Amino acid sequence: MWQPYIDVIKAKAPQAVLVFDKFHIVQHLTRAVDQVRPDEIREKGTDHKALMARTRYIWLKNPWNLTSHQQTRLSELEQLNLKINRAYLLKEAFRGFWDYSRHPWAKRYLDKWFWWATHSRLQPMRDFAWMLRRHQDDLMNYFRLPIHNGTVEGLNNKAKIISHKAYGFRTAKNYIRNLYHCMSDLPLPKTVHTFA
Repeated sequence: MWQPYIDVIKAKAPQAVLVFDKFHIVQHLTRAVDQVRPDEIREKGTDHKALMARTRYIWLKNPWNLTSHQQTRLSELEQLNLKINRAYLLKEAFRGFWDYSRHPWAKRYLDKWFWWATHSRLQPMRDFAWMLRRHQDDLMNYFRLPIHNGTVEGLNNKAKIISHKAYGFRTAKNYIRNLYHCMSDLPLPKTVHTFA
């Protein structure tokens, strides 16, 4: 969603349909939620810092991934009318946007969510909402072409892990061979040294 990247795509491939990846949208959203917590701690002081200790991942995790201790802690914190709780509720409400399969319904939901976020009095959430509004046309292309680059991101991470395991290869040919073997689960040849 970096503007120079968008400009180059539109200049060099004007016929291409730009679709923003769901993963990166959610990444921006969780960054906004994560910013609300320290902002609230700074605003309310040291007593509040003790209350919010070790709660960061409670607000960022999906509800079904919370441990029983985290669920209990979340229930306690939700009673306190915290700003971070409002940000958390907005994050969870945004999840409903991806449930739509038709463009007009998704657009209607996004407009409603935009109003909630911009009236939440939470600056990071407002900034995120306005970022979505600026890129709304390309965001809505997801409902015309529901594609994502999760597979490519996963392969990139595997390639990084393979490279780090070996602490560097003497030649590019060895690195490429190791990628083929590790990423396709081929058996490694019987050699003196193994890097994977």
